[in-house]
Amino acid sequence: MTDSGNYKPSGAGASKDFQSSNQPQKVEVVVASPSSNAEVDILGELAIFLLRVGFSLFMIHHGLEKLQDPEGFAEFVVGKYFSFLPGDPIIWTFAAGVTQIVCPIGLAIGIFARISALGLLSTMLFAIYFHLVDTGLEGFPFAVVEAHNYVFELSAIYAAIAFYFLCAGPGRLSAFRKKNKVTYYPKGSK
Repeated sequence: MTDSGNYKPSGAGASKDFQSSNQPQKVEVVVASPSSNAEVDILGELAIFLLRVGFSLFMIHHGLEKLQDPEGFAEFVVGKYFSFLPGDPIIWTFAAGVTQIVCPIGLAIGIFARISALGLLSTMLFAIYFHLVDTGLEGFPFAVVEAHNYVFELSAIYAAIAFYFLCAGPGRLSAFRKKNKVTYYPKGSK
């Protein structure tokens, strides 16, 4: 890592050019992971890839369901449980359906993966809210429920997966993998 205050350019006349330059000084910070010199864990990266693609396929399914009967979803879910949202419930239905179709495509490919994960996380947080208002906690975490699953359980698992990709990114097997380099221009370098 280069500290802008301790940087000494090399070469003949470099210090003269360095001091008289009006260009902002470019500083690159390389963020290295502890395993950067080790081999890539291809099995782990493959597992992340399969989780990302599988999760995305399920989300697309949920988006298509909303768009198959938008009036029903708008009336019986958005209108009934989310009456505090401004505007027509049908708009929120289409917003959720489109989010659950577009964002999984971005996440699966690895394009704008964190933004896509944020969109999916937001829809899942609304789904958790819906289920908790509708059925409550059902004795979570110790009750054994009749259906063997808490009604909010699937939405909570999806939210956890979306939160993981929001924080960790899409992994190495993605179309636009983030470089471990940050470039910035310090304030006093002009």
